[in-house]
Amino acid sequence: MLESLDPRVNRLHLPNEFGNAHVSKTMLDQFETYEAFIQTKDTKPFEHVGIVHAPNEEMAFLFAKEQYSRRGMFCSAIGIIKTENIKVTEYTDNQENIYDRYNEEPSQSETQSFEVFHLIKRGKQHKHAGTVLAKDYEDAICKAKIELDQSKPVLNVWVVRSEDILASDEEDQDMWNTLPEKKYRDAIDYKAADKIKAYKERQRS
Repeated sequence: MLESLDPRVNRLHLPNEFGNAHVSKTMLDQFETYEAFIQTKDTKPFEHVGIVHAPNEEMAFLFAKEQYSRRGMFCSAIGIIKTENIKVTEYTDNQENIYDRYNEEPSQSETQSFEVFHLIKRGKQHKHAGTVLAKDYEDAICKAKIELDQSKPVLNVWVVRSEDILASDEEDQDMWNTLPEKKYRDAIDYKAADKIKAYKERQRS
């Protein structure tokens, strides 16, 4: 019989076609996780807005656009990063700067470009703080400590290789202008009351 952690299932006495052996998951049994970032204005930094689950990078970009660039949120650009490609530091208390825990000397090697995102306040989102050239993730953090703004304590840092980011560019601006007035968002523009009134009048005649 099928054994389950749910007693309601056990009471059904269902036959177990697979026996008690563990059944391994197949590839793509679950979608991969991608982090989505939005730039609200050209002068604003990219800011993390949430996650999407998708089978590949292109679909993740589409899902992120539909999920996070609608419902009143203005966008000038959007980007996505596979979660596993982000190096995450430890979190600190509100008064401790995470960079104080990194005292290594940065290397002189600058073989790769990395994007750095800072978390300044708990409950907020990570924002793009800048780009550094380094040999690896750890070196990128050491470079960021020297090169990027820390006027406020940084509680947590995300580091990702620039090449691992899929972001919109100037050629993609048309996708934000499809419905520039965004009338579809306002219920009043559907004129539902007028349509109901007209329908009732037709029914009387």
